[in-house]
Amino acid sequence: MAGSSIRISLVDQRLDLFEDGVCVRSFAVSTARKGAGELNGSECTPRGAHEIHAKIGAEAPDGTAFEGREPTGVLCTGERFAAEPERDWILTRILWLAGLEPERNQGGEVDTLSRYIYIHGCPDELPVGRPGSHGCVRMRNQDVRELFDRVEIGTRVQIDEHSRA
Repeated sequence: MAGSSIRISLVDQRLDLFEDGVCVRSFAVSTARKGAGELNGSECTPRGAHEIHAKIGAEAPDGTAFEGREPTGVLCTGERFAAEPERDWILTRILWLAGLEPERNQGGEVDTLSRYIYIHGCPDELPVGRPGSHGCVRMRNQDVRELFDRVEIGTRVQIDEHSRA
């Protein structure tokens, strides 16, 4: 939507969706277990200004597992998750982020896009509202579906360590 933007607070583990400067929706998320950081291979969530580079999975059923941004044909059920609890499940929808700040989150060893940092769905069995990902921003499947439908490619995404309050 025109006028949409996203703010992700690493401190609060919240994603706020703004439309025309007004927060219209807030979601619990799970960012990196290892905290904030931009370096390739760090498994940290990158800070700063980003945008949505691509939207992937528009027609996929909830729980669809993705690998390499392609649907695998596997649905992550409770039983499937129990069989592979250590797998880094990327489910339902993918919003692929690109950094907008050269040498901070764009280019070289700090490039968000080439790090494959996404906002994506996760198994219902995984907690949100506290850090736990490998660098991406995890959301409940119904929440990422709603967010996906409300934003466009190019939507700005600010990730920071400031509290929402």
